[in-house]
Amino acid sequence: MTSVPVSTGTRRRLHPAWVVAAITLLALVAAATFRSSTGVLMEPIEREFGWDRATTSGAVSLNLVLYGLAAPFAAAIMERLGIRRVVTAALVLVGLASLATTVMTAPWQLWLLWGLIIGLGTGAMALVFGAIVANRWFVARRGLITGVFSAANATGQLLFLPVIAWTTTELSWRWAAGIVGALSLLVGVLVAVFFTDRPSDRGLLPYGVAEGYAIDDGPGVYGGGRNPAVVAVEVLLRSSRRWTFWALMLTFWVCGWSTNGLIQTHFVPAAHDHGMPATTAAWLLALVGIFDVAGTIASGWLTDKVDARLLLFAYYALRGLSLLTIDALLAPHVQPGMWVFIIFYGLDWVATVPPTIALCRQHFGLEASGVVFGWVFASHMVGAGLGASVAGWIRTSTGTYATAWVIAAVLCFIAAAICWSIPRRPGAAQPT
Repeated sequence: MTSVPVSTGTRRRLHPAWVVAAITLLALVAAATFRSSTGVLMEPIEREFGWDRATTSGAVSLNLVLYGLAAPFAAAIMERLGIRRVVTAALVLVGLASLATTVMTAPWQLWLLWGLIIGLGTGAMALVFGAIVANRWFVARRGLITGVFSAANATGQLLFLPVIAWTTTELSWRWAAGIVGALSLLVGVLVAVFFTDRPSDRGLLPYGVAEGYAIDDGPGVYGGGRNPAVVAVEVLLRSSRRWTFWALMLTFWVCGWSTNGLIQTHFVPAAHDHGMPATTAAWLLALVGIFDVAGTIASGWLTDKVDARLLLFAYYALRGLSLLTIDALLAPHVQPGMWVFIIFYGLDWVATVPPTIALCRQHFGLEASGVVFGWVFASHMVGAGLGASVAGWIRTSTGTYATAWVIAAVLCFIAAAICWSIPRRPGAAQPT
């Protein structure tokens, strides 16, 4: 990378990094809105077209897998073409595909729109997008801002899932899909107009760097004119020689299985199986989002101060314990124990993200960490896709989700054990 001169200028009251962070948060929320809506839209689509749970779960699984697999390549493409161009195109793609679902008539169209197109579009706005923005625009408070970006998934649920559930119940699922499409297109315009790729594009330093100094802010060896696919594969081959990479891949695979794959996709249908109205279940899932905002931001703050391996061990172990209780808590009415589950699972939902990103940065360096985390995140969504399909198959075969909860709990306990196998690197918290 080359040294880029920056202007000293007069100190600003509000660093532009926070404006970029706000726009990034909006884009992440727009992507999360679609992913949180699938659990509500599954049943009305099944009733209208006569499709079974395996069909709709399969489309969701394809979406989750492609959402994850697109992440490392999206990270490399962002280095090549710029974040603003890639994210704007992705938001437009998601918006148009969401609107197109309102006129679909066959299962293959659901798989094409939900699975393929929206999967790739939202994959370009995966958490790796937030990680790259945090690495470029922030030095101070990097862990905290990563936590804020990670909470965007929960914010999408918090703001829009109850609206989608109400719209689906009172109007139709097509109106709900239209809301998602319109939101994506609107945020796409905001990104195109107001987002800035790098601090140096405006003659600035990242937030937290003293004025008057030069900072490496170029595309580096992983950007420039190189083929993004080659870059992504090269980083994969280099990183895969180390156990830390595989440990992060395995644990994040479990994270995806137990969150996006199981709870986000199947909590509303599972609650409905026990007689709970879909709107009530959607509000409970939205409450998970409320507490996840607090939990993930707190996790980002802790990541700046506590061993990331210890945080991950606690998150996975406690998540496994909570999953063992959920089947007994589902009922037509919300029981007191369900409130405890909602609060705890919300605090733990994506609290794993900030320490996982920190370990990628500590073990593989600041420059490569975006693409490395892209691959780790890909495993997260492969786990989510497999978890969604397995849970759907278990529900179709047995008529209940009981076995699905237990399997996810056991996987979380295994992930907690793997966290301790990640080696400690003294002094690795200092970025290269």
